Amino acid sequence: MTLDYRIAFHQAPVGLMLSERRLIRDCNEQALAIFGATREQLIGQSFALLYPSPDEFERMGERIAASLDARGYYADDRVMKRVGGASVGELFWCHVAGRALRPEEPHAQGIWSFEDLSARRRITGDLTPREREIAALLIEGLTSKLIGKRLDISPRTVDVYRARLMKKYQAATTPELVHKLLQG
Repeated sequence: MTLDYRIAFHQAPVGLMLSERRLIRDCNEQALAIFGATREQLIGQSFALLYPSPDEFERMGERIAASLDARGYYADDRVMKRVGGASVGELFWCHVAGRALRPEEPHAQGIWSFEDLSARRRITGDLTPREREIAALLIEGLTSKLIGKRLDISPRTVDVYRARLMKKYQAATTPELVHKLLQG
């Protein structure tokens, strides 16, 4: 029996998408389930559709391009948006990992995997786009200096956003904040 890679792609236990110039060229059944979408809602559309705001889509694109490793790999946890079904518009934590097929042109073509983290990490509180970005980077364990460098803002600005997050989540320390962000 010959393995049909199309069937493997479509039946994979994780969400998979193929991209070209930040457009969704193909996706599997699990990706459709994660985003609550139909193929018609996603194929040919910009990945911007899956982000809470256009600004977050643009900043993430810049961050991915700047952070690819030598082989073109990138991974992070981020807040994404469901696009259809009963949960349309719902924001959720998602682990995203991918590879640019041509690292010298990060957005030319890629393959991306998506894992819905909402069963173990809930979004609580009303967070701004920048707070969501900083929360995701705090979860990764980055310092204010490294977050500032990655987002092209000052470490002091990061500290201001961290203080806002600590107030919203009623956390006294950064480790407590990260714990509460992870628990949701």
